[in-house]
Amino acid sequence: MYPRLVIDLKKLKSNLDAVAHITKDEGGCSLMIVTKGLCADKEMVHVVADHPAVDFVADSRVKNIRTYADEVREKGKKTVLLRIPMHDEAADVVRYVDLSFNSELSTIRLLDQEAGKLGVKHSVLLMIDLGDLREGIFYQNEELIFQTVEEILKMENIQLYGIGVNLTCYGAIIPKNDNLSNLTAIALKIEEKFGISLKMVSGGNSSSIYLVEKGELPEGINNLRLGESFLLGNDTAYGTKLPGTTGDALVLEAQIVELKEKPSLPIGEVGVDAFGQKPYYEDRGIIKRAIIAVGKQDTDIDSMEPVDDKIDILGGSSDHIILDVTKSDTEYKVGDVVRFTLGYGGMLKTATSAYVEKAYIR
Repeated sequence: MYPRLVIDLKKLKSNLDAVAHITKDEGGCSLMIVTKGLCADKEMVHVVADHPAVDFVADSRVKNIRTYADEVREKGKKTVLLRIPMHDEAADVVRYVDLSFNSELSTIRLLDQEAGKLGVKHSVLLMIDLGDLREGIFYQNEELIFQTVEEILKMENIQLYGIGVNLTCYGAIIPKNDNLSNLTAIALKIEEKFGISLKMVSGGNSSSIYLVEKGELPEGINNLRLGESFLLGNDTAYGTKLPGTTGDALVLEAQIVELKEKPSLPIGEVGVDAFGQKPYYEDRGIIKRAIIAVGKQDTDIDSMEPVDDKIDILGGSSDHIILDVTKSDTEYKVGDVVRFTLGYGGMLKTATSAYVEKAYIR
């Protein structure tokens, strides 16, 4: 059935081998693989859980983690919650998650209470904001950082596992040696002040991996969290392809439902489209327009590329995407399938959509 997301498990395994080599062999870091990009797809999770180089398996949603917590733990790896926990999910967090990212003491206290009820120890990574301005205690407020650490160390059922940072995702701040060095400096101050040893100093996501290749990852960073670099082969700081990876392990396939020659410019007064935007149209004269049965509800039109490079994406609505196939060497007809590689946004929405089937190449 179409539309469908075709997942090449062999290529994903090859991508995982490549990023594991960079992260562990060259960078000396532990490897945390993030599953949210494919909505914790079970076949992808099998690949990750079976890989000997993977130390942690992470997601932003507890609902995803609970689907694979047993399998991952049986393989000797830890589950990780990336998004700061909500208060009302604290009980599920300590049940299914081994390590959670946190920045609020009130939330950590709740986790301490819930862990006590289960008779378990729960690990937390204290997040530090280095300027991207998403989660974390602002790095310049060392007094608050130390106060928070002091309170965590008093808790009976919480272990301070380490500290971490997120960059690029909100403020688009690129990880550099100078800003990540602030994180390692804070880690050293915490260890000296409290006489402890932090197990993890997590230096970011797929936007940090390029620093390993350049030899600029600060000493003291001992963990990277990789999602897009594993799934799509990208360094997300500058959008380059990582050595040994491929960008076509995931391909969206959609079927043509209409194929007609029509003007390229709509006729009449132009208002706003279904999403409240006023569109712009290029006058291409009469063109061959193909409509495929997938739309903005299922994917991100700006984050997909036709495999046939002579096809142009003109736009779309919630359930349709309009293509210009005039210049293609292929004589498309109704019922034919058009294939697309995906960027991060396209992958995320496609994997999450209930209307997109999944198929696997093993």
